[in-house]
Amino acid sequence: MMCYYRLFVLLALSSFVVESRHLKGNSYELSNFHRSGTNATIEPKIWAVLVAGSNGFVNYRHQADICHAYQILKNGGLEDENIIVFMYDDIAFDVENSRPGVIINKPDGDNVYKGVPKDYTGEDVNVDNLFAAILGNKTGVRGGSGKVVESGPNDHIFIYYADHGGAGILGMPSGVDLTAKDLMNTLKKKHAAKSYKSMVIYVEACESGSIFEGLLPENMNIYAITAANANESSWGTYCPGEFPSPPSDLDTCLGDLFSISWMEDSDIHDLRKETLDQQYQLVRRRTAVDDMVGASHVMQYGNKKIAKQFVFNYMGANPKKDYYSPSSSDDSSLTTTPSIVSQLDATLLHFWHKFRNAPEGSPKKTEAHKQLMDELSLRKHIDESVNQIISVVFGQGKVPEMLNTVQSAGNPLVHDWDCFKMLVNSFKRQCGSTSRYEMKYSRAFANMCNAGVHINHATQAITQACSTNSPPP
Repeated sequence: MMCYYRLFVLLALSSFVVESRHLKGNSYELSNFHRSGTNATIEPKIWAVLVAGSNGFVNYRHQADICHAYQILKNGGLEDENIIVFMYDDIAFDVENSRPGVIINKPDGDNVYKGVPKDYTGEDVNVDNLFAAILGNKTGVRGGSGKVVESGPNDHIFIYYADHGGAGILGMPSGVDLTAKDLMNTLKKKHAAKSYKSMVIYVEACESGSIFEGLLPENMNIYAITAANANESSWGTYCPGEFPSPPSDLDTCLGDLFSISWMEDSDIHDLRKETLDQQYQLVRRRTAVDDMVGASHVMQYGNKKIAKQFVFNYMGANPKKDYYSPSSSDDSSLTTTPSIVSQLDATLLHFWHKFRNAPEGSPKKTEAHKQLMDELSLRKHIDESVNQIISVVFGQGKVPEMLNTVQSAGNPLVHDWDCFKMLVNSFKRQCGSTSRYEMKYSRAFANMCNAGVHINHATQAITQACSTNSPPP
């Protein structure tokens, strides 16, 4: 009898250890998950969608951010089958990358490219594939791995998007850009399908607050955090010539301030003990520093009750960090803000440092000088084109109003989203660039739509302006 008693105690203790670890292979015992009676309910899973919406070595930081996020999720226990990665995948082996096959997200950082799934790359990184993946629509994706979010009603979803942005839009390297309204329609379909329990979305982009402002209701069990409010830039960091700088052989920004803040926090803390709100507060303080010129305001949208949940419900948790709580004293790196550069100016900084560091009289010097001059010329072309478009459609006197009018807090950017989508994507096709400088004018197109512009008249003006203002060849 004593042997049976000892066996019973041993089995009970083993069961307790398994239950207390939360993490079970590819499934998680989440903090709000309970068992009822003798029957275990279906264990929830975590699904993640990671999106870098740019391409080109000049935009290195966006893919570096996404690769870093993958490593956090992988170390947190998520399986690759539950992590869907969208990235153009053109920087790890770019000729400008002096470290082939290596991507870093901080000056002394590890290679975050290692092991990252290549689910959707190149031209397959587009809006249609992204929305199909979120909705779990396998027949809707074209190309890529075909992997989609096959979530159920008990599952939790994490979406992280890093890219250039403008008012009401997020960039995509292929095809049309993503509009706030189209994203919201996709999320509403996902909610109506009852295919998740709750969802967390992090967005790194300029004016990213406009993606959710006045659009994301509180009753969809979605909590969103954005790098900036609806009217301001987000910021690149670990940039050449700034502090701390990237290694001398990399003339590009390695990360973005909002992104590296939440990820460096996740790297060192026990995410079973840190709530989403604690992470938000830390990132907010690190991003909105009083003595920084133009610091952005990290924003929250949707169901803010979700912020009380632990981060590991959406990102997993690295068991090696079990001892480390968000109140630990060894947080000096997370309270120090590195130097920053506007997302729009990071391209100019890249070309300037390429030019400055190239040997005098060398072909590299000549090429770098041409790239810098071409970018400046392109920006002048875009500035003049927008001025001309507004002048043709509304008259020169309306230019300041169209450029500067901002919707009051709590209201969506635009009333006619179809008009807005038509104009911004027409402008992208005809005046766009890898640096995505043209996205700074998306608010002007929203204001034109709000003023009742005739769409055909506006698109004709876009075609004429973009073709006559002499952009660089």
